[in-house]
Amino acid sequence: MRLHHVQVACPPGGEAAARRFWVDGLGLSEVEKPATLRGRGGAWFRAYDGAGSVAAEVHVGVEAGFVPARRAHPALEVADVDELDAVAARLEAAGFAVDRSERDTFPGYVRFHTFDGHGNRVEIVSP
Repeated sequence: MRLHHVQVACPPGGEAAARRFWVDGLGLSEVEKPATLRGRGGAWFRAYDGAGSVAAEVHVGVEAGFVPARRAHPALEVADVDELDAVAARLEAAGFAVDRSERDTFPGYVRFHTFDGHGNRVEIVSP
């Protein structure tokens, strides 16, 4: 078994803010949703490994009555601490806050937390 995707929510009309975070901030690629699901709104994003295989997929779904996930969160792993710091710098340059207060609290990893354009928590880790 392996994880296929993680879904986070956004409010109606929140797709542009999702793209700004997932594409501009984190560097994922937007992929077209299947025709049968496009009417629901939202957007899908993928990260690829060096061989071109899908390494992570995030679906952002539209939710009426949206409330951001402040504790539950996806965690994305990058290759090394240099890449971790580069992602943090890119997020900050795009206007997203980066919380390094728990950087060394997860044994075997260095990490930070951030929040997407709708306030959903996201963790970035590196071995």
